[in-house]
Amino acid sequence: MKIVFLDAATMGDTPLTEIAELGELTCYDNSTPEEALKRVQDCDVLIINKVRVTKDLIDAAPALRLICEAATGTNNIDIPYATSKGIPVRNVAAYSTEAVVQATFMHILSLMGNAPYFDARVKNGTYSASGMFTDLSKPFRELDGKRMGIIGLGAIGKRVAAVASAFGMKVSYYSTSGTSHCSDYPSIPLDQLMSESDVISVHAPLNERTDGLVGERELALMKPEAIIVNMGRGGIVSEKALAAAIDSASIGGAALDVFVKEPLPACSPLLHTAHPELLRLTPHTAWASVEARQRLAHGIAENIKKGW
Repeated sequence: MKIVFLDAATMGDTPLTEIAELGELTCYDNSTPEEALKRVQDCDVLIINKVRVTKDLIDAAPALRLICEAATGTNNIDIPYATSKGIPVRNVAAYSTEAVVQATFMHILSLMGNAPYFDARVKNGTYSASGMFTDLSKPFRELDGKRMGIIGLGAIGKRVAAVASAFGMKVSYYSTSGTSHCSDYPSIPLDQLMSESDVISVHAPLNERTDGLVGERELALMKPEAIIVNMGRGGIVSEKALAAAIDSASIGGAALDVFVKEPLPACSPLLHTAHPELLRLTPHTAWASVEARQRLAHGIAENIKKGW
């Protein structure tokens, strides 16, 4: 059995031994559409993360019997066409939940506590020269008693809600599907969530209901000190509108781990804001803890073992 991984660099240094034991594994760091067409010609199992699996790519692989998504989302795969050819598509669910939750609160705590600012005050000598035992030049706000509004209460959203509750936050959520399926927390309209929440955390998939969900109008509803974190998908929160809100300091801050185009273009308004201290940006790493990538590799191997 020949197994081809077209963008194995997305796994970093994660050992793929468990997958390699199942057949002849060939890994490519990344593949252009043209390179992919050549590299799949004799593969039985195809593994991809972000490479698009189109009709042309499937047709270029006459021996293909299984497509494994090295992620949870499968929107990069033409599933209807794969199904018409009798080729199953398997993803790995829930492998990154704890990593994303941790990254979410890393950003929230950094914003609420102005962590980079105070770190710099100590390291640049300002604190040493102050003559004061403390530095109160920036606010440090508690999470206890604050309102947490979660957009998308799936597996990750529920874990974020549980952690927020442990901090003493009052949790509510907006259902992007239109179905309020969780009775543990109040489900409220989006406008109410945007206007009442002190922290807004986005954990929804990108689809026709969520694309552009949070734009200029919605951001204008936020409290002046409220923060918004997007760990879901780029495009759910308008990058242009968010950059404008940061420029005007009309909100307390924002953090993004996902972008409409990845990597983020150098010309993005997010990289040229008037108040970069209000913004936290990470390069789509929230999913990628060491442990999460290990779970993902194991999940891929298990999907291959199931056969077709």
